[in-house]
Amino acid sequence: MPKTLPLLLSILVGSVGCRFKDLNSPEFKSDTATTVSSPSTSSSSSSSSSSSSSSQTSVTSTSAPPWWSPGLGTSWQWQLQGVQDLSLDVEMYDLDLFDTPVETIDQLHNEGRVVICYFSAGSWEEWREDHLDFPEEVRGAPLEGWPGERWLDIRSPVVQDLMEARMDLAVSMGCDGIEPDNVDGYTHKNGFGLTEQDQTDYNLFLAEAAHSRELSVGLKNALSLINALEPSFDFAINESCLVYDECPFLRPFLVANKAVFHVEYVDEPSQGEAKLEAACGEVSIKQFYTLVKTPDLDAWTLSCAERGS
Repeated sequence: MPKTLPLLLSILVGSVGCRFKDLNSPEFKSDTATTVSSPSTSSSSSSSSSSSSSSQTSVTSTSAPPWWSPGLGTSWQWQLQGVQDLSLDVEMYDLDLFDTPVETIDQLHNEGRVVICYFSAGSWEEWREDHLDFPEEVRGAPLEGWPGERWLDIRSPVVQDLMEARMDLAVSMGCDGIEPDNVDGYTHKNGFGLTEQDQTDYNLFLAEAAHSRELSVGLKNALSLINALEPSFDFAINESCLVYDECPFLRPFLVANKAVFHVEYVDEPSQGEAKLEAACGEVSIKQFYTLVKTPDLDAWTLSCAERGS
């Protein structure tokens, strides 16, 4: 949901706070997962087994997927606005699909970095270059606190086709993967009466469409669907789980040795060190790669890795 105007943290918290209303439902089994004991930054894994006898030898192997699959502890930078700072020594940059020049992606690749490209998959944004391609009937209720943005009817084949077109753009630009945002519209007043099943089906469609293009795909928030969706997604991105005491719900990704990219927000950079002091020792985010940023999501960032935690 990036905007050109600075966004106050209070607006962000207001818009995020109602996203997880189903977390306490009996169907949500976050506590069935166990903590992973040894984080890994490996981007792929493979296993093989073999058996032999005097007459034959057979080998069965499971190959890693052809797209990027980050392990626990993978480092990142998330910047959706402002002059891009490409100097950070991190493994992955998460940048805006529409606002990032191809030359920037090429430069990061030349430096051995992965580029994930952000776009909103669940909302219509009036400032995007393809905004006129979305017919009025698929534009729903406004997103609270986000002027110029409306929920999309994710059941519409038109919407799905346009999201695939965005993925094709990501491929043409050289993006290694995508961050589809706003994939929890069913928990909001969206104007279409979307159901949990509608959202699950759509999110699985996004993952399948990305993988068919050999793009990595991350699950953004949507914690109430995590058990159904984790197997189809390569990493998780979470905002403010410490604020809402929801970080343990991401354990399915930890158990699967998949990276969890996490951010906590402050209003001003001057508050960053205090936020780090409060956040980085939290056991529930020990295996995440945690950033502290402002809601503008510009170049400024701090990380728990800088503190050795």
